[in-house]
Amino acid sequence: MMISILMPARDAEGTLDACLRSVLRQSEPRWECVVVDDGSRDGTAGLAEGFAARDPRFRVIRTEHRGIVGALNAGLEHCRGRYVARMDADDLMHRRRLELQVDALERDSGLTGVGCHVRCFPRSELGEGMRSYERWLNAIDSEDALRREAFVECPVAHPALMIRRDILLELGYRDPGWPEDYDLLLRLLKAGKRISAVPRRLLSWRVARGSLSRNDPAYGQERFIECKAAFLAGGFLASSSEYILWGYGSTGRKLARALLEHDKRPSWIVEIHPGRIGNRILGVEVIPPERLPTVRRVPIVASVAGLEPRRQIRDALQNMGFRELDDFVCAA
Repeated sequence: MMISILMPARDAEGTLDACLRSVLRQSEPRWECVVVDDGSRDGTAGLAEGFAARDPRFRVIRTEHRGIVGALNAGLEHCRGRYVARMDADDLMHRRRLELQVDALERDSGLTGVGCHVRCFPRSELGEGMRSYERWLNAIDSEDALRREAFVECPVAHPALMIRRDILLELGYRDPGWPEDYDLLLRLLKAGKRISAVPRRLLSWRVARGSLSRNDPAYGQERFIECKAAFLAGGFLASSSEYILWGYGSTGRKLARALLEHDKRPSWIVEIHPGRIGNRILGVEVIPPERLPTVRRVPIVASVAGLEPRRQIRDALQNMGFRELDDFVCAA
């Protein structure tokens, strides 16, 4: 078996038929689809079992309601493919998704996993924040870009991920109180695993008012910030109790507070706001960017919202001789 499609489903009767039909249309036929019915209260299990009766590549695992992490781990135990492709029960696959992602992994044996670009739908429900995230996500077209953006937001839409099964089995999914997909991605990167993206829109990703990502507290903004802070503290900032924080707007303030929980404190804060330069925030001096080459060298965390401000900061730091991922990271 080449690919196991891992699909948790709970009360998905209204969307599952279209989702499974998109699986059936795949140009790559060497797949099995493991549908984990997570204690649904509607006809989800029966609908999935109807597909399984007509095509043995579909398999249905019924469990009591455990939540997304429990359902994913339960389904993973039944996956037999060389690769595991995540999929959600309300999304749709482009017919070449599996083909192109397998091709990327087969051509480069050192790659652990690949994502792909997405198209969010229904378009009428997309606010500007989600449209901006979609544009940002679809600009990630390489392994290097994915690593650079890893602390801005989750750089792979989870239902767009395909990963080698042996590595996923080794790590598994866990519930640390923040999103399990972002947690997995950051654990992979921390372990030195290589993740890239197929730069094509191969997943139609449903954005619905009732979705888990919009309603579960584990997917709230504060949980994402806690996740970023934990991995920054255990990775990029592991060898230093101090760092330089560039940006003390809403984004930088929240991340700085989260990093304090890990005993990581700024030694300087960099700002361009003239009213802040020379003041003290969090007990440290606020300095302009041009002072950076003259202060003691510690890791730099640039924490600002917006593509253009991050681009400007990257350009400025690189022009000063700082190297991204070695001397500084961008976060949001």
